[in-house]
Order: sequence, then structure tokens, then C-alpha cells
Amino acid sequence: MSASPQSQQIIGEAPAFLEMLEHVSRAAPLSKPVLVVGERGTGKELIASRLHFLSNRWEQRVVKVNCAALTETILESELFGHEAGAFTGAAKTHVGHFERADGGTLILDELASISLRMQEKILRTIEYGEVQRVGGSETLTVDVRIVGSTNADLQRLAVEGQFRKDLLDRLAFDVITVPPLRERVEDILPLANAFAINMASELKWSFFPGFSPRASSALLRNRWPGNVRELKNTIERTVYRSRDPVQPITRIALDPFDSPFKLAEGHAKEIKAPRTKRSPLLPTDLNQRLVDTEIDLLHAALEKSRFNQRMAADLLGLSYHQFRGKLRKFKIRSKPSGEVNRSENRP
Repeated sequence: MSASPQSQQIIGEAPAFLEMLEHVSRAAPLSKPVLVVGERGTGKELIASRLHFLSNRWEQRVVKVNCAALTETILESELFGHEAGAFTGAAKTHVGHFERADGGTLILDELASISLRMQEKILRTIEYGEVQRVGGSETLTVDVRIVGSTNADLQRLAVEGQFRKDLLDRLAFDVITVPPLRERVEDILPLANAFAINMASELKWSFFPGFSPRASSALLRNRWPGNVRELKNTIERTVYRSRDPVQPITRIALDPFDSPFKLAEGHAKEIKAPRTKRSPLLPTDLNQRLVDTEIDLLHAALEKSRFNQRMAADLLGLSYHQFRGKLRKFKIRSKPSGEVNRSENRP
């Protein structure tokens, strides 16, 4: 199957993301194999497609195969094709993905799930540019660029004997690592707005009213272990559940299972353990303790946002001017100029 460059929407301005895109631009013109690695939901397939559309092969076909979704026998037939009568049910000749992608790019997703026998056949095709259909005797020449993607640790799998080292060597001519969303804090709100606008359009809203400061802060505080995919699902669910398409969204539906009627294991109501009352360390200076906590939170917000003050303000639920006022009040440096001795900032 092929995709159009117009459908490949890339959103992101975080330094780690821009550095990765520059890496893609350098690798794209080559016909060498490339590995795209990263955590689940980071957008590896999007980056693999970008490698194709920025290459000299962009006018040719790009074929994507989810290797984890197919058994070894079916995957072999899909990749290499088969001749009529090659096995029971093979009524006619089937052209494989290597042939279909001739002159273009073949994207192998979930690469780590491929069996060792299939890995050997793929290695031979990469080395010699030849395929042979299942049940056939004719050797066919193909010109295909291979892009593999995975969230698995292929180096560890190779050491454990679960992935061929020679195939890994060939595929890893270059390795592009897609950064997780937690390393792209600057991109969370632009991505969220883009997903929300698309969902609002799907719901036939005349416009998307935006997120409140409280909702924006919740988006920035979340760790997003499922990365961009999780963010997209969360935003679409949030917009869908919103009852007022005119007012800004104030609450993010982070947990799809959240309900006042939610049952715990064993169909019993979840019972929270009573909080243990801890004796405070007394005597103490309450005002100084509160000041110390406030300063620590200001520093943490600056570090979390990489010293982007507007983003740091959002993390704390403050306006930009309120945040700036507190920096001046406690004489906190607003730029990362070396190590800051926090104790010096405490009144």
C-alpha cells in the first residue's frame, strides 16, 4: 500500500525532535537500509514513511508490512510471493511485497517478531537483491530499500540468539531513534491542539474552543508512557466527551475507565487505605517551610520546561506575569547558567 506525502503530518519543535528530523533528512537520499527505533506510540511508522518521501524513490511505491500480525508461513508468502500450487489453497500466482516495492521502499514494522528462518531469507535479499517465490525456481532481481522499525532492543536479542547478528549489521547501516514525548515537552500542547481540531471537525463542530490553563497544565504534567499515540487517544476522547463545544475544555479525560461506579478486583468497591497520620517535626517555622516548597516548585518547573518560562508557568497553573513576579521575588535565575545554589535564593 502507498501513502501520500500530504498525509504525513509532522508536528514538533522540540530540540530532540528537530535533531531527529535532521537525521532523517541526511539518511533519506541513500538507498541503504535504515532502522527506526523508539518506544511504542512515538510515531516510528511516520518517520519511516518520511524516509521514503524525502528520498529519490518518492515517486515509487512504499509498502508497509506489520510483521507481528502475520504467521511465519503467511509472512513468507506476503514478502516473497508464491507460485500457483505452491501449497494447499494457492490457486494462482501471488506477487510478494518485495516485487511490489521494486524501485521503492519496503517498511518492515515490528521487525523483532520475525522468525530466524525468515530473517535469513530477508538477509539474502538485502545482500544480493534477489527473491524467489515460494514454490518457484526462478530468481527475480529487485531494487528495494528496506526500512525496519521496532520498539525492541535488537542488540540484546542478537546477544541472546533471538535475532541474527548479521542481519542486524546490515539493517543498522544507520539507526534513527524517535524521542519519547516526555523529552518533547514543548510539543505536547501543539500536538494536543492539532488532534483536538481534527476531532472537533469530525464531530461537526464549527470550531475548537481550546484548552483552559488548568487543562493545559494537566497535559504538560502527565508522563505519557504511550507517547504521541496515547496523547492522541486522550485528546480525542476528551473532545468527544466535552458537553459544551463553545467553552474551553477544563478537564482532560486521562483515564478512559474512570467512573464513580468503577469496581475493584473481585467486584468489590475499591477501598482506599486510611491515611497514616504523621507527626510533623515541631517546632518549625511554617512560613519558611512554605517558602522553601514554593522555591523548589519554581526550580522544578523551570527544569521540566527546559527554562521555557511560559511553559513553566502553565505547569504551576500560573499566568506568565505571576510566574515572572515570583522569579523576581525569590531572585531565581531564569536561564540555565551553570549550577544554581538553591539555598542562596531562600530568604
